[in-house]
Amino acid sequence: MAAYTRMVSSRGSALTRNAIPPTILLPAVRLPEYRAFANHVRPRKQPRMNSPTQQGFRSTLLRYTVAFLVTALFLFLRGVLDPMIGSYVPYLAVLPAIVFSAWFCGLGPSILSMLLAFLGEQYWFIPPTHTLRIVGTAEGAGAIVYFLVSLTIIIFAEANRRTAAKLALSTDQLRQSGEELSRSHSELERRVTERTSQLQERNVELREQAEIVRELSGRLLQMQDEERRRIARELHDSVGQLVAAMGINLSLVERESNRISPAAAAAVAENSEITQELSRQIRTISHLLHPPLLDEVGLTSALKWYVEGFAERSKIQVSLDLPSDFCRLPAEMETAIFRIVQECLTNVHRHSGSSTAAVRITNVVNQLRIEVRDAGKGIPSEKQSEMACAGKTGVGMRGMRERLRQFGGQLEVISVPGQTVVAATLPIAEVRAKSAVAQ
Repeated sequence: MAAYTRMVSSRGSALTRNAIPPTILLPAVRLPEYRAFANHVRPRKQPRMNSPTQQGFRSTLLRYTVAFLVTALFLFLRGVLDPMIGSYVPYLAVLPAIVFSAWFCGLGPSILSMLLAFLGEQYWFIPPTHTLRIVGTAEGAGAIVYFLVSLTIIIFAEANRRTAAKLALSTDQLRQSGEELSRSHSELERRVTERTSQLQERNVELREQAEIVRELSGRLLQMQDEERRRIARELHDSVGQLVAAMGINLSLVERESNRISPAAAAAVAENSEITQELSRQIRTISHLLHPPLLDEVGLTSALKWYVEGFAERSKIQVSLDLPSDFCRLPAEMETAIFRIVQECLTNVHRHSGSSTAAVRITNVVNQLRIEVRDAGKGIPSEKQSEMACAGKTGVGMRGMRERLRQFGGQLEVISVPGQTVVAATLPIAEVRAKSAVAQ
């Protein structure tokens, strides 16, 4: 059957050659055109290629060698299968070689495989054999179809390889971007952790420093009270005694006024009055610095004495409201309450312009509340904003806050036009417990 097929094929070729006298050759396919096409189709050099071609064969010489060997292998198989295939589909047997070369070897090796396969088929298997001439329309059409199919396979494989290369490059860039992002994230976390640790250490230091400042401030107020007590004692014991002795001497001289001139007697009487006034002023200053009633009798008597004296000196009507069961408190707390009332009434006299004031002390759920109220012009809104936002207060207000802070108390100032209320709250139960433990 193979002989019959070859004979029919030879006769058909002869008839074709006889029917068409002139020899029809396939138009010459110039190699520079294919090189230009290859250069146009060849992808640009990328930093990393992960296509099947590059993964399989990285060396250029190896890729060309493999393409050549695969093409030779399929031409050999074509020769083995020639008795069965014949010349009907002459190029079908070598198309797998072109597919393999285009997919795994690249553009140049696939073109080489295409040309070698064509030349091998034309020389060994397509009659007339042992020649490269293309005779007849059928052979020319077959060659054109072969080249079109081969180029389609090569272009498709090259496009797929480019897509795979771009995808691999994008994947690599994404991986690198992810790694860079991960490193940046880790660095940012490290910096945030380090900065947070520094801020926490700084906050601890600031709290420690604030506690030290608070302790120093409390100690300063305590030393101030002790110094006031000492000065008051010195005024009473030294200056007061000297003034009292001076008054005694002047009284003796005044009894002998009939022996001196009238002018001298008048001067002695005037000096006696001045001495008495000086004695009263020294006693008042001494008591204001530290009232002895505060240590001897307690806060209730000291406040009554101070309010009466303040009303007499300032001409401001002051009412004092104390609980009926008001008992003694720790000495430091009684001193703090007395100084707070003293500072509040001083501010009423200096700034409010009020003719009345009210001092009220109440016990509310183990808390002592001290209120000083006036009917003056109130604190300006700008000053209240500064006090609330920036904490800008006077020395007296800061002193009151610091005294309360030593006992865990709070100070509240409510001011509207026509009224100002200064309220201080002290946890007397906790203070008494601490005082009992300290004793």
